[in-house]
Amino acid sequence: YLQLFFSFTDDAKHLVPNKMRDFFCTINLDQEEVFRTQVVEKSSSPYFGEEFYFEIPRTFQWLSFYIFDKSVLQKDLRIGKVSIKKEDLCNYTGTENWFMLQPVDSNSEVQGKVHLELKLNELITDNGSVCQQLVVHIKECHGLPLINGQNCDPYATVSLVGPCRNDQKKTKVKKKTSNPQFNETFYFEVTRSSSYTKKSQFQVEEEDIEKLEVRVDLWNNGNLVQDIFLGEIKVPVKVLKNDSFQAWYLLQPRENGNKSSKTDDLGSLRLNICYTEDCVLPSEYYTSLRNLLLKSSDVQPISASAAYILSEVCRDKYDAVLPLVRLLLHHHKLVPFVAAVAELDLKDTQEANTVFRGNSLATRCVDEMMKIVGKHYLKVTLKPVIDEICESPKPCEIDPIKLREGDNVEINMENLRYYVDKVFREIVQSSISCPTLMCDVFYSLRHLAAKRFPNDPHVQYSAVSSFVFLRFFAVAVVSPHTFHLRPHHPDAQTSRTLTLISKAIQTLGSWGSLTKSKLSSFKETFMCEFFKTFQEDKFTESVKKFLDDVSSTESKEPSGLSEAVHLKEGEMYKRAQGRTRIGKKNFKKRWFCLTSREFTYHKQQDKEPIFTIPIKNILAVEKLDENSFNKKNMFQVLHGEKPLYIQANNCVEASEWIEALCRVTRCNQKRLNFYHPSAFLNGSWLCCKATVENTVGCARCTADVPADTQIEIDGDRETERIYSLFTMNMSKLQKLEEACGSIAVYQGPRKEPDDYSNFTIEDSVATFHTLKQIIDIIEKLNESHEKYRKKRSSSAKYGSE
Repeated sequence: YLQLFFSFTDDAKHLVPNKMRDFFCTINLDQEEVFRTQVVEKSSSPYFGEEFYFEIPRTFQWLSFYIFDKSVLQKDLRIGKVSIKKEDLCNYTGTENWFMLQPVDSNSEVQGKVHLELKLNELITDNGSVCQQLVVHIKECHGLPLINGQNCDPYATVSLVGPCRNDQKKTKVKKKTSNPQFNETFYFEVTRSSSYTKKSQFQVEEEDIEKLEVRVDLWNNGNLVQDIFLGEIKVPVKVLKNDSFQAWYLLQPRENGNKSSKTDDLGSLRLNICYTEDCVLPSEYYTSLRNLLLKSSDVQPISASAAYILSEVCRDKYDAVLPLVRLLLHHHKLVPFVAAVAELDLKDTQEANTVFRGNSLATRCVDEMMKIVGKHYLKVTLKPVIDEICESPKPCEIDPIKLREGDNVEINMENLRYYVDKVFREIVQSSISCPTLMCDVFYSLRHLAAKRFPNDPHVQYSAVSSFVFLRFFAVAVVSPHTFHLRPHHPDAQTSRTLTLISKAIQTLGSWGSLTKSKLSSFKETFMCEFFKTFQEDKFTESVKKFLDDVSSTESKEPSGLSEAVHLKEGEMYKRAQGRTRIGKKNFKKRWFCLTSREFTYHKQQDKEPIFTIPIKNILAVEKLDENSFNKKNMFQVLHGEKPLYIQANNCVEASEWIEALCRVTRCNQKRLNFYHPSAFLNGSWLCCKATVENTVGCARCTADVPADTQIEIDGDRETERIYSLFTMNMSKLQKLEEACGSIAVYQGPRKEPDDYSNFTIEDSVATFHTLKQIIDIIEKLNESHEKYRKKRSSSAKYGSE
């Protein structure tokens, strides 16, 4: 199966020259909006600076970014768009690019696909002559766009088009559906029988079959207003070759769509897109590679291990670190590996005050581990105070150069001190919430650092504070949106406040290892003056106690689940439990919250729950067929009472909620094996027509998902990503293998720099042995992928996805 991911950050320039407007940007899969940025007010070149990272749960043709001019009283105005074909995303991944905005043309706004069966028949007429007949069976469509937030009323026109003809026929209109079932067949004459003459009723010259094509156009029936174009497909008749086949065809924009003379005055959009698409094979294909990676921490020296070699051959270490950490984390092998690479890192560290300050493999692994494992820890520790700072900001600027007229630096300093005290207090009192895995890693780092510098009493603290304060809490404070503490990037003034707080937290966190005399080393004199008010022993002692607590393994419970873990929250629509059968009142907007203990919904955020389902009572979580309520992106939560029907805002959100709910309920003892994919309405189940409401389901529940309620990791997906990285860097692996062979044979001094001089080769024999294993495994996986590609290619038909 395919796994698709991307993230992006953006800003725009020259959107409306000489005009200040309020802008926001949406991210769309085809025509479905999946994310929206905050509104940037009064700007012609807005900076959004937001990041989105998500899995794409369905097929798509275009990834689009729409720039809107926000309107208070009228409909928001679409300024322009950037649309990138799925096939072209790989050309832009990992780089920052400016894209010219294109005009939004209704003829280019398409999504969905149509299922056709085409057949070319030869018919013998009564007089014995032969003519050809085209049979077009339009079966169904899938994934048509919403029109004004509602399912459309689609119909299709089917045409046989040539230089001298345009025979058109039309299907019936299907009401309120994005997945219409047409099942209509149309017949067209392709060539005339030899008995026809110029004097016959057709009066059409014989046409070359090479020039004929079938065209299917999808429309939304507008009733009293103009019909809306939904997309088209064209199939040359010549591809049929007296054969018949059926395939899904992706709807395309009109040929004249999105063409305008005004393309250079709409402005441009800067995007940084990271996109990966991996073909994940069944788990057994990855056994050899997975086992080789998982035993990395046992290899001596660690630089000869498969995991370490991966980081060496990748141009950007982060590409290797992300899947590697997730894989090792998933299989409980991360702590020994981090300890091993940290020990190697310390060998090259000459001074105690520079411990773990660089961007080595060890520091990047710990950084990534904290991001994955520490999500909930950050949320319970910092989110309340970050919300207070962002929602009720107080002026905190203390730099004399940046002060505005009327600012009072003493009041600002008091405000900043209040915020810093509050953030600092929350952090040093949070050790009980620190995840066990983080404590285990900090414990290893602390003792390794003390062993490397036995005469420095502070190094055991600086080894931990360099991560937990400098790389974890301080980074989360300055970029709360990146760590999901806030929905959007904060405004400029709040960002400045958070930056000052972050600087203070970094400094206070270093006091476990810094003497007060180091205070004079501050570059900014205004920060030096600010910190003079903090020179009290209680701050140093608080930091020391906190670092002792989070780097201890004695008092931590293995489970780490003594408190309810907050997993997900957001606004969705739920169907009323049978209160009314008509109208929109059936669905109400509610705020949903999922923890490791219960699933609740509330009238509004921060209000008391209206309805609560204990996690142990959830029997299944499954998608709901669209035909149940003619609504997309629906799923159902089955528990002791009636099913809870919920509609998410888009396909990505629906997929994330289903995955989160399935993950937290996987171990429930009473989980169902069967369910009803549709709703029970008007006395029967729409799916199986059974009339008893509590009858056993008619479809098998979907497969189980990983049971870890805090960490979402698919081990096979991460191993596939690592395979892809090894494949892209195969030439480096082979050069490194040759280098190890040369070193093993020739032990003399190196006279000139070699191609492998930047690599760490401590033991050439052990490294050579691991490299040979990696290359053999990758070559075998290449064969498996090639077989899959050939199988997929041979089974694909013209026009299929």
